[in-house]
Amino acid sequence: MLSDWLKQQPFSAQQPRALFADRQTHGRGQRGRIWQAPIGGVWISAALPWFDAQCSAGIFGVAVAVALAERLERRGVPVSIKWPNDLMVGDRKLAGLLPRLVHRGSRVRLARIGLGLNVCNRVPREGIALDELLRSGQCQPLAWMAEVLCALDRTMDLAGRADWVCAEAERRLWTKQVRDPKGGELWDVIGLGLDGSLLLSQGSRTMRWTRWS
Repeated sequence: MLSDWLKQQPFSAQQPRALFADRQTHGRGQRGRIWQAPIGGVWISAALPWFDAQCSAGIFGVAVAVALAERLERRGVPVSIKWPNDLMVGDRKLAGLLPRLVHRGSRVRLARIGLGLNVCNRVPREGIALDELLRSGQCQPLAWMAEVLCALDRTMDLAGRADWVCAEAERRLWTKQVRDPKGGELWDVIGLGLDGSLLLSQGSRTMRWTRWS
């Protein structure tokens, strides 16, 4: 729907746009996967003006994760960032995001983000919602829509501050080790690159994982 809106009314580089859904039946996740989102959460698709010509989708996604983590922490919900696109409470997923940059020629035209936050919706066993963490009066989806919008506004302030974004994300990283899904090798996480990539080491070897281009 956001894509249709952007086609019908061309995007202004000055004003962000956002669409909220009370539920989703054909949401698009990683690698084109279809996913469903029930009533009770915050499900948003947004387009933001983005003026950092050197930005990558990876660091944009990390900036959104940091900004949302700040809002959650202010409300008493400590979270970790599971690279590249999840916010975790312990071993359970609280929120997920899908970033994308739209280019016109070699320039970034706008930044798009799909974001889901579990508030008082049903979640699978590996998920968690805010109503398990906060008092019922603090778990109104409309209030958390406002928090998400504040996080996106904050994200725009972070354009061009990749070094700060990486430092804030690194101290919130969910794990210190990851396993290579191809070879099964265990690698140490040493930080984030300024493009949002995950930097890894194993003895004298180093490797960089990039999810978003």
